[in-house]
Amino acid sequence: MKKVSLWVAGVAITASACAQNPTAVKYGNLITPADAKKHLSILASDEYEGRETGKRGAEMAANYIAAEFKRLGLQAPVKGSYFLDVPLTQNTVNVSALTINGQSFMNWKDFVFQGAADAKVNATEVVFVGFGTPEELAGLNLAGKVVLWINEDKPEAGKPANTSYRMTEGRRAIVKAIQEQKPALILAANEGVSAVLARFNGVNPSGAGQLSLKKGDDAAAKATTAPLFIVTGPVADAALKPSGKTFAQLKEAAATAKQSQAVKSTADVTISSTKTDVKAVDVLGFMPGSDPKLKDEVLVFSAHYDHIGLNTKPGATDKVYNGADDDGSGTTGILEIARAFSQAKKDGKGPRRSVLFLGNVGEEKGLLGSEYYTDHPVFPLANTIADLNIDMIGRVGEEYVGKPDSANYVYSIGSNMLSSDLHKIGEAANNTYTKMKLDYKYDDPNDPNRFYYRSDHYNFARYNVPIIFYFNGVHADYHGLGDEVSKINFPLLAKRAQLAFYTGWELANRDARPVVDKADAAKGTR
Repeated sequence: MKKVSLWVAGVAITASACAQNPTAVKYGNLITPADAKKHLSILASDEYEGRETGKRGAEMAANYIAAEFKRLGLQAPVKGSYFLDVPLTQNTVNVSALTINGQSFMNWKDFVFQGAADAKVNATEVVFVGFGTPEELAGLNLAGKVVLWINEDKPEAGKPANTSYRMTEGRRAIVKAIQEQKPALILAANEGVSAVLARFNGVNPSGAGQLSLKKGDDAAAKATTAPLFIVTGPVADAALKPSGKTFAQLKEAAATAKQSQAVKSTADVTISSTKTDVKAVDVLGFMPGSDPKLKDEVLVFSAHYDHIGLNTKPGATDKVYNGADDDGSGTTGILEIARAFSQAKKDGKGPRRSVLFLGNVGEEKGLLGSEYYTDHPVFPLANTIADLNIDMIGRVGEEYVGKPDSANYVYSIGSNMLSSDLHKIGEAANNTYTKMKLDYKYDDPNDPNRFYYRSDHYNFARYNVPIIFYFNGVHADYHGLGDEVSKINFPLLAKRAQLAFYTGWELANRDARPVVDKADAAKGTR
């Protein structure tokens, strides 16, 4: 009987994927390039000053989104408001030059500070720990020392090595193990970070300081956590110079044999910080479901409306990082999808389940708005059936430039990570309505780019809420001044938003919510 039942269910799914729902098509067709251009031309204009979290432009964008939600008839679900306050703290950090054996290195030019603030380091020994495996750390005394660690995954036979500077879950565990020995400073060396730092040349892109969610007193954590710097090869070479070996030589040797050793090197740096409160909000628009049995279940459409603000480099002629694609395009997509659902509801065809349209703040600062929402949900996450997250859907990514399907694809990330149901629903919606190429290249928690962990959907996934992340891939203007409205492909933006709409339409109206039936892969860090 089970085999027969599964076969019948499979036939039903296939059949439903072949027949369009005329009602869904009617409202999906309300998502148009012209309307998308209207919204994005405002949100990504110079007037909005790059929408940096905590700044005037982000506040303007939040007000624009809330006004659209109100115009569409969406409910204000936060005690009568469209705004959910996200308590942030701006941590302004001053890092002196890092001096190693008399050679000076600068923050955001030779290294990036990542870790506890308020520290004064005067060390006389650097301990090289290779890739930081338990075998390499065994027997070492790291207390009060500077630790030099290879911030890459250790090569394994038959397995491609992840050499990205972005921390994996495994590397976070290594850092924790090192921290437990109370070193004075950790130098996480990765030669690939040089290309990233070359874009900044000593200018902190966070401007006045780094934002974080406001939490309780972290003085105890500061007292026990060593500062961590992600450093370039030349910094590592300077630390190892007295050993007579270069960083590249020791890294190559450490791939096959333990190379842990202490080096008589001096290292000096001073870190100080101040904290100030910052005003920021998520923007929420809510549509209650029409089915008394299903209306307590909520589908979320999310996109972050913030970007990286103004260009403060001396002599710059272009002053605004407009962020048309990142993520003005996703925010525009959410507004278009909300319009389609709202018209359906006005016509008596509203969704059976409730739908939340969520504009997140602080994504560029570390997924802060979505982290706060999922830690303090307005609607219980147990009742949240899925999050469809849209982040960058207005351009052609670098891997598709010049290809025949460059105007008819989207990267789909995470649909199969937690729920095979959700993956099938996303596939069926595309096969039935939009017929784009769904590219699953980045649908992998071990992808070196770490895209699964780098947008707001991840904060839902870490609570085992099934997600799909729609993404066009990076391009030459990613986080650059060239991310302008003039470069947006509006027909492609609209089609990708339609795919999210049709997927959401099915999720909001089907009898059963997608089952979470996959192993929890939502572990890791941005």
